[in-house]
Amino acid sequence: MTEENKTTAAKKPPAKKKEKPPAIEDKPFTEFMEEHFTPSLKDAFAQKGIEDIELALKKDKIPVLGLEGNPECWQLKGQWCDRTFAIYFIDEDIKGQKAFTCTLNSEKPSTLESFMIDERRVNLDLLVLYTLQRLNGQKWLSGN
Repeated sequence: MTEENKTTAAKKPPAKKKEKPPAIEDKPFTEFMEEHFTPSLKDAFAQKGIEDIELALKKDKIPVLGLEGNPECWQLKGQWCDRTFAIYFIDEDIKGQKAFTCTLNSEKPSTLESFMIDERRVNLDLLVLYTLQRLNGQKWLSGN
């Protein structure tokens, strides 16, 4: 390398790295839920042959006996045929505390279960996967 090339190379500013857009999981909670999680979950159900599922995001009290006095939290409720499930986002954050209920025949849920408590990393794909796994554990998506 000649002296001139060394001088030019030394003066050349380093190439700027392209900034990655923020992850969709970093969007505000309701925006992420309405624009990403709900449509992705609906698509996942369609791939399982369930086209008539109704999904609704709303803020409400947890309908489990003994928890009526607790504050409202965001819930994603799903319903098809005689099956109803809900994922509760206690902290209004997908990375925060979450719970799950499921019932048949529009009954009031009797048990509140923890949901995704061991996951250190929470993203769209994992939320969809764990929801389907939990419902498959009930044998709601496939037979034995």
